[in-house]
Amino acid sequence: MLMPRFYFSGEFSAFDTYLRSQPHVEKVFRKGEYLWKPGQPYECVQYYVQGAAVFFASHESGRRKIVSFHGPGTMLPGYHTNDFKIELALVVEALCSVRVLEFGIAQFGRMFAANSALALAVVNHYATCMNRMLFETIHQDFNTSRVKLCNLLYLLTMNQPANTGLVIEMTQEDIADILGMSRVQITRELTWLRGQGILATRRGRLTVCDLPALAGLCTDESKVD
Repeated sequence: MLMPRFYFSGEFSAFDTYLRSQPHVEKVFRKGEYLWKPGQPYECVQYYVQGAAVFFASHESGRRKIVSFHGPGTMLPGYHTNDFKIELALVVEALCSVRVLEFGIAQFGRMFAANSALALAVVNHYATCMNRMLFETIHQDFNTSRVKLCNLLYLLTMNQPANTGLVIEMTQEDIADILGMSRVQITRELTWLRGQGILATRRGRLTVCDLPALAGLCTDESKVD
C-alpha cells in the first residue's frame, strides 16, 4: 500500500517524450528563485526535468509551512481549472538549478482531454497529494511531538531522492517548518533520538543509524506493512 509522501518525483517520467513533443516553454530557475511568486495565481503547469524545489505556504505572520519537495519527473501544481484563493499564499522556491517545461492551462487541458493515460496519472497524482494531507490532518495532529518527528523522519528515509539512503539532507529549521513545531521542540526530540543511538546529526544533515528502532516509535499509518 502507498505511504504518505513528502518528496515527489517520477510520477510523470513515462510521459517525458510526449510532453516534450507538445507546445511548451522551457525555463531555468536559479537556486533561491521562485517558480511561482507569492500572490501569483497559477497560470501554467510545470513539468520538472532537472533539479528540486520546495513547495510551501507563506503565512501573513511571516512564518512558512513546508508542504512538500519536488524533483525530476513530477508536475506542479498539476492540472485544474479552479481559482482557489489559497493558491495566492503558496510559493515554490528552487533549491538548486531547476529546469522545467511549462504548459499553459489551456494547452495542458487539451493534452489532458486527448491523452487518457496522462489524465489518469494526473488524477493519481492528486490522490497521492490528498493522501499526504489526510495523513497530516487525521493522524499527525493527534500525535506527540516525538511521534510526529519520528513519522516524518521515517517517511523521508523511505521516500526521498535516489542514492541518499539513510541520510536526510535537511536542516532543523526545515523540519520545524514541515511539522509546524518550534525549533526548541525539534532540538529536544533530536537530542533524545541521538541519545538512543537512533540518529546522528550534523549541520544540514540527519543520518538514521537504527531504522528498526525509528520505525518502532512511529504510528502504523506511516510504516510499510
